[in-house]
Amino acid sequence: MAQLYEELKADYLGVAVVEEGILLREIGIKIPILVLGGVWGNQIPLFLKNNLAITASSIDKLKQIDETSAQMKTKAVVHLKIDTGMERVGVHYYNAEKFLETAHSLKNIIVEGIYSHFATAESDDLTFAKLQFERFSEVLNYFNKHSIEPTIKHISNSGAILQLPNANLDMVRPGIMLFGVYPSKNIQKTISVKPALTWKSLVVYFKVIKAGNSVGYGLTFKSNHNIRAVTVPVGYGDGYFRSMSHKAKVLLNGKLYPVIGNISMDQIVVNIENDSAYNGDEVILLGSDGKNLITAEYLAEWAGTIPYEILTNINTRVPRIYLE
Repeated sequence: MAQLYEELKADYLGVAVVEEGILLREIGIKIPILVLGGVWGNQIPLFLKNNLAITASSIDKLKQIDETSAQMKTKAVVHLKIDTGMERVGVHYYNAEKFLETAHSLKNIIVEGIYSHFATAESDDLTFAKLQFERFSEVLNYFNKHSIEPTIKHISNSGAILQLPNANLDMVRPGIMLFGVYPSKNIQKTISVKPALTWKSLVVYFKVIKAGNSVGYGLTFKSNHNIRAVTVPVGYGDGYFRSMSHKAKVLLNGKLYPVIGNISMDQIVVNIENDSAYNGDEVILLGSDGKNLITAEYLAEWAGTIPYEILTNINTRVPRIYLE
């Protein structure tokens, strides 16, 4: 996807950890990349060698980055992280001035950006999100106060892009929107999005389960009549949550069918009642067959979680096929 975004002339990419940034450089991505996660001292050379922007979230870390940059005879590109109320990472907004002063005083650091993160921008109550933006705006006054050239200012995630357009500033950080999924059910859908992925598998086995027989680990499903069933080679080892057991449905030959029994690490069993199916028939776990639809929101509801967790847990055992 990074290659697509580069072709589409995205100005910047964001990743969670330095290893992801290195991987993008190895496949030839040239545009700037910001690593949004934390950094340990022994990782700083990796950032510098691979031209990755560093998130700096404390004065001590700034000094460590500056020292390492001096040793390597280069300059580090940093984005300063401000905590406006999420209490996760960053210097508290009320302590930000000394942090910014230190950053601009260090000779081996280029302060390219400053950012924060919303805790409730996908909510229907935006009171706290607006307070966070006010706090961040107060921090940004430092640049005007000291006549410093503005850096890249960013705070908006998917929820804020949709509901707080005045917070878009110089750059935005869409996450779940890139999958074509809204951050929450109740969010203002000010931008139209379309699901960008389909998760498919194939029938690997067909059987008739006799009345009274049970299915799967723990024998938690028992049929009171003969049924036809198919096995599909997908399970929680792929990111298909075990907590969806007895609730999930799949699409097969134009119909929705229930998953029965406990979801295994590598397999699920699907009840097709009196219908027919054959080895190699396509099974849609997430997506549409043109008639019916299984959304990330449905899977999240069945799993008792949020769409973000569903999408980020489809792991590397599942091959990716990119279509234009």
